[in-house]
Amino acid sequence: MTVATKKVSAASARAHTRKHTPSSSSSGTFKKLSLVLLVASAALTYQAIQPPPPRICGSPNGPPIASTRIKLKDGRHLAYLESGVPKEQAKHKIIFIHGFDSCRYDAMQISSQVLEEFGIYYLSFDRPGYGESDPHPKKSAKSIAFDIEELADQLGLGPKFYVVGFSMGGEIVWSCLKYIPHRLAGAALLAPVANYWWDGFPSNLSKEAYNQQLPQDKWAVGVAHYAPWLTYWWNTRKWFPGSSVIAVRFDIFSDEDKKILPKLAARGPYMAQIRQQGEFESLHRDMMVGFGSWDFSPMNLTNPFPNNEGSIHLWHGARDLIVPVSLSRYICEKLPWVHYHELPTAGHMFPAADGMADVIVKELLTKD
Repeated sequence: MTVATKKVSAASARAHTRKHTPSSSSSGTFKKLSLVLLVASAALTYQAIQPPPPRICGSPNGPPIASTRIKLKDGRHLAYLESGVPKEQAKHKIIFIHGFDSCRYDAMQISSQVLEEFGIYYLSFDRPGYGESDPHPKKSAKSIAFDIEELADQLGLGPKFYVVGFSMGGEIVWSCLKYIPHRLAGAALLAPVANYWWDGFPSNLSKEAYNQQLPQDKWAVGVAHYAPWLTYWWNTRKWFPGSSVIAVRFDIFSDEDKKILPKLAARGPYMAQIRQQGEFESLHRDMMVGFGSWDFSPMNLTNPFPNNEGSIHLWHGARDLIVPVSLSRYICEKLPWVHYHELPTAGHMFPAADGMADVIVKELLTKD
């Protein structure tokens, strides 16, 4: 082979090598493509976990406004419902705080006889995001207490009023006792939801109560606490079951509850209103606040009525399958100034049992 031939062969080899070796530009293109795919994947994931915008009542695409409402200082509206005697003639003014997946129409049913006998003005309202009350993007345990105070002031209820809360509404009563105790004449908590992460619970007690839930509820509540930004996504995917309470599973109710459930048929005409602004703004935000990180614990509260000028009552059914009674028992042991009433055969829905609302209100108003 001649020198010239060798040079040609070497050149051919180098050309062949270059042909089959990725160039630096090809490698750069691959990296750019990978980055684009990563960003696209992240964008799709972000989009999937974002809840849809709320359908605010009175907005162009939102439900109509059919209730009486007040406008709060921050521009939001609260819808409310009045009953009982006129507030100008009332001896007692009670604000009812509804529970999870409920609205102003779900107030505890006090008989007209008791309303008249005790001179009760009775007010219920839609909590933010429910019914016809505007959503609150910064809703917290603290904000709802001040919403209640402002509602009372705008409606002229005077310096003192009672609060009665059921389930998630009962949990909010603790916020009222923390942030607006000077405005309260008394309070009643009915089957109040407890936050498993409140400071003061022995770890074995909160763990045992947490494990009493259905597996799907342990996951749903855990997500609301540890990864609240995933709450909407978790409860709307079909890959795994979300909250059993949102799904209204029949087996979460006790035998006594099941006897009471037919009464709830009366909710039919207004059921669609409850979640009409979006499940995220009503149900999911409720979970995020209720099971989120609180800046206080009920077990660290002090008696707002040291001179017995008012009273606090907590009622719980011993057979409640939705909210563990053990946590209410412990809180009341730590707060001896709370009058504790445990109903041995009752479940979660006991406030709707015949005559129970009257019993609760009479106890509240005669124990001042």
